[in-house]
Amino acid sequence: MTELPGWTHAYSGKVRDLYIEDGVADLAVAKRVLMVASDRVSAFDFVLSPGIPGKGELLTTLSLWWFDRLTGVPNQLVADHRISTGSNTAGGSITELIPDAVAGRAMLARTLDMFPIECVVRGYLSGSGWLEYQKSQSVCGIELPPGLGNGDRLPEPIYTPAWKAPLGEHDENIFFERTVELVGADVAETLRSLSLEIFRRASTIAESRGIILADTKFEFGANRSTGVITLADEVLTSDSSRYWDAASYAAGGADRLASFDKQIVRNWLGAHWDPSSGSAPPELPPEIVEQTALRYRELIERLTGG
Repeated sequence: MTELPGWTHAYSGKVRDLYIEDGVADLAVAKRVLMVASDRVSAFDFVLSPGIPGKGELLTTLSLWWFDRLTGVPNQLVADHRISTGSNTAGGSITELIPDAVAGRAMLARTLDMFPIECVVRGYLSGSGWLEYQKSQSVCGIELPPGLGNGDRLPEPIYTPAWKAPLGEHDENIFFERTVELVGADVAETLRSLSLEIFRRASTIAESRGIILADTKFEFGANRSTGVITLADEVLTSDSSRYWDAASYAAGGADRLASFDKQIVRNWLGAHWDPSSGSAPPELPPEIVEQTALRYRELIERLTGG
């Protein structure tokens, strides 16, 4: 774990590490955290080796880019320190807040009371949604038209939440009614409406750059001071979203659903390892690592123009 002056490591997920300021007892009482994106890559609920070079910085850069475009949506970033290029919104230095060792891949975020729900929105039928549709012609209890194929655009985006399982366990797709049981009717409805609104706004931006946002997941928490529901964690990155090239999709063929994410890793693992075998996944070969890194970078260049 990286030692950071002024900060104490508090928690690690599959990809991100959270730090609290020295002297703060724990996350439960911290007012803000340093959220650091690593180069780790996970698949099938395993953290793989080696990581993808530069991945943490790319994910952070893309999240910050999207936060800036989602005006009007409360987010986790500490308001006086919109971390982007080494300065805050007032033009002052933030060097003392972001240690050099994690510059470019860290966000200063307010702590939130997180909701145990992955807020998934799908504009196209793919992934686990496609698998479920083949069995029931529905996804998370939402009936869909008959005759849809893998990758087809849905009549309108749908909200298909999942329960956030503890680290090491599988997230579980759930019906909307289950989210009401978990967080209450008002919060559940707000999470759904916010997720659909953000998805529509982001889809329009992506389409203007020749990119299809097929699906994504959001996470939200309640501001501990105000109770306001707040967009958290990463947002619309290649780890949390499925993006396709619009031109390739329109042309059809084998590459129409090639995504700008770690699908290259999943495909390689699927051909060389059985996730149900009980054995640890094999080490990724250099060419798979390089191809994945290039795919991540291509997405950010396409979206942001640089």
